Amino acid sequence: MSALLALRGSDAPPSARQRRDIDRIFLRILTLLGPRIRHFVRQYGLTAHREDAEQVCAIALHRALDSYDPAKAQFTTFINWMIRGELQGLRFRLMADQRPSARKVSATTISLDAMTFGGADEDGAGAAFLIEDAEAVYLTEASASSYLADNAITMLLDSYMANLRRAGLEQLSRRKPSRHATSAPTGQPRLKINAVDPDEIRQLDERVQRNRALVEQRLFSRPSSRSTEPAEELTKERARQISTRAAKMMVSIVDSDPRFAIMAAAAGRASGASPPPTLSPTTVRTPAKRPAPLGPGGSHTGSTLH
Repeated sequence: MSALLALRGSDAPPSARQRRDIDRIFLRILTLLGPRIRHFVRQYGLTAHREDAEQVCAIALHRALDSYDPAKAQFTTFINWMIRGELQGLRFRLMADQRPSARKVSATTISLDAMTFGGADEDGAGAAFLIEDAEAVYLTEASASSYLADNAITMLLDSYMANLRRAGLEQLSRRKPSRHATSAPTGQPRLKINAVDPDEIRQLDERVQRNRALVEQRLFSRPSSRSTEPAEELTKERARQISTRAAKMMVSIVDSDPRFAIMAAAAGRASGASPPPTLSPTTVRTPAKRPAPLGPGGSHTGSTLH
């Protein structure tokens, strides 16, 4: 080992004779490590793969000779850990399918050579048939569809809230301020720009949040993403009315907002509703009603005309 360290310590590139001496030292050390290598091969359960195990142990010796530092550890300790690491990696690559986690999902490990579509295994089936998952495309498309649908629902609810709040502010601005309305926050005279009471705006925002939570639960069957839950004092009829008006408003939003053009087109195809027929501008004459015949005494009879 000292001779190898002396040859490796020179900065000049090794000559042909030095390379030959290094190879001889390597073979000598590998021969001395033979019993140790066989012990580790049996310990890691790689007896059936003895040739591969000996190859990785030779690679471990190469790496140990290149990176060994006598000041940090003895060579026997260092080479033991290098051999253990290589054998552990080999066992992981060869016996990956025998682990409990792999058996649970029926995993199959294939080599990189089998990844070519032209190659075939012993049964004549290519690697593409081994790694193909029949449900992979369906699950991927379903997950993407659910993700896009959830985002579309969130955008639709945000637009619904914006329209609802805008309509509420317009209604508050048209209404005359009450006598008990609070003054402007800055103490300025109540002009048109600050004519809406801040308390009423706060109540409007609470109603909008409540309506969103109610619509999320009743129309889309999903838990509310807001901290505000529907008020418990709402009756079933009131909740039904809010949901009905929200559905109509969302339909108008989908029809007018270009962001929901795909949703509107899909709804039209799904419903299959055809446009109502257009009536021609002809004048329809309604026949005049005939008066009932007079009886003998000048009164109307109850008989039907034929």
